[in-house]
Amino acid sequence: MFGSESESKLLSSDFDLQFAIVDLVHRAGCFILVVLEIAILSALILAARGANYQDVFVAGNVYFTDADCYARMTRVRICQQHPGLIVRHHDFENYPRGTTPHTTAPLDYLILTLSILLKPLTMHATDLAGAFISPLLALLGGWFLWWWSRLMKFRYRWALLILYAISPILVHATVLGRPDHQSLSILLVTIAICAEWTWRGAGSRKSDATRDSRMAWSALSGIAWGLAIWVSPYEPLVLFLIVLAITVLQDRHLLFAKDRRISWILFAVVVAVAFVVERRVPQLSIFHSGELFRNWSRSIGELAHVWPANSIWFHWAGYMIAVGPLLIWVLAREQNNGASGGRGQAIFIFGLLLTTYCLTIWQARWGYFFMSIFAIALPFLLEPIKSRGAVWIAFALSIFPILSDWDKRLWPNEAEYGRRVERRNESAQLRDLAINLESSETHPFLAPWWISPSIAYWSGQPGVAGSSHESLGGIVESARFFLAGNWAEARVILDNQKVTWVLVYDAERVAQNSAAVLGVTVPRQALCSVLERTSAQVPRFLVLSAQNGVGKLYRVGNNR
Repeated sequence: MFGSESESKLLSSDFDLQFAIVDLVHRAGCFILVVLEIAILSALILAARGANYQDVFVAGNVYFTDADCYARMTRVRICQQHPGLIVRHHDFENYPRGTTPHTTAPLDYLILTLSILLKPLTMHATDLAGAFISPLLALLGGWFLWWWSRLMKFRYRWALLILYAISPILVHATVLGRPDHQSLSILLVTIAICAEWTWRGAGSRKSDATRDSRMAWSALSGIAWGLAIWVSPYEPLVLFLIVLAITVLQDRHLLFAKDRRISWILFAVVVAVAFVVERRVPQLSIFHSGELFRNWSRSIGELAHVWPANSIWFHWAGYMIAVGPLLIWVLAREQNNGASGGRGQAIFIFGLLLTTYCLTIWQARWGYFFMSIFAIALPFLLEPIKSRGAVWIAFALSIFPILSDWDKRLWPNEAEYGRRVERRNESAQLRDLAINLESSETHPFLAPWWISPSIAYWSGQPGVAGSSHESLGGIVESARFFLAGNWAEARVILDNQKVTWVLVYDAERVAQNSAAVLGVTVPRQALCSVLERTSAQVPRFLVLSAQNGVGKLYRVGNNR
């Protein structure tokens, strides 16, 4: 009897030990899988966004990808020089009037914080912070989507993660050397939409989700929407209004549900803080009209139309975007026989996809948000298909256009490679010219509008022109100067704008772009051509001070 009891205890202890070992091995396997997944996703995100490193890091200096990025970094430098300052006016562009920009403080101080962290490691902390901020925000977005898709138990969640990591338009928004507010906006909007979606699903499955969980998702939604609108009161605000409209059409009671109140409270708090900090009402000047604005906007790729027949959609999303309507139809039929919560989620995501698609047709800049929403929705759209093999084969085939785009970027032909090298050399030589403007005193310069922000950043001097729509007045004055019909007209422009320096660069391109802005034909003897090619014919009030293979720098004197 005692022997049987001891044997049973021994067997029980052996069983417990085996169970503990199996459980430990299972936990270790899960941990290794998690680490492996995060490592693969992180590598994809950073490799894609850092593929342009040769264009950003040139000869020991950092060069940003867009003109607007230099304006952002000038704001960061001002905040660095005056800690706690909120930049509400730009004196460094559209001189002497300046501009009241639509840009806000959060990204300024996010970059500044990163520069403080990098300061012990490098002498170029500010520039490196500007270069790395967008890829790091993309990485945070990827980690969030990994966690969220895992929580949602999507069967095909890696379709979402891969598309997020390699879609060329999402990469462009968060690429190395592009410290633009859109990278932060995309992150916050992505979190807000995921939180909104999860809250809707949790709210209809009370047996599966606790009240605290719904409250948490509701709170996260309110905070994310508030911060997104603070960062950019354009796309996030429009998307927030679209979400409200979808909610009202679906069930207006959802707007003021009991567990929704925390979302409204936190949203109101964030917006109130934004008003207190910024102390101004944002202007949606992107809707400006007028011939000059229309002429200028045609040169801005983000403001171009993207028609449905344009093949660029396939380069952004792969062939899966063509199958999207069919997937939506199949899912809609399935949801008609499912729970109301499932239908609610489907209506929510379909509404966002349709509206952002139409907005992208109007302006290409909406493509960032359409693609992020499409990526989020893809596992949901693929859910009705039970064959995993069929889905992954179809997905692999569908991303061929994306891979083809990457093939051209990573291994360019000789002509494209030559253009890249030329752009790098050009940036370095423009920087060399700009250094000649450095001074403790204010000496404004006039230069072509698309390079003015970089000259202002490198030299620390204000420019007549700028790259934003708020600088349209200075852009027009710059164009008028370079196309002026006589030197007397040019001198009046320089005097009115209080210009000390004139930077001349690529006369043919300057003439064409200036003529496009003004809506005129290029004159036979544009002053930009004379200034670049025949400096001996330039009157004495313009003194040639420096030149290199890219351009010439003239100082404005008093001689007439």
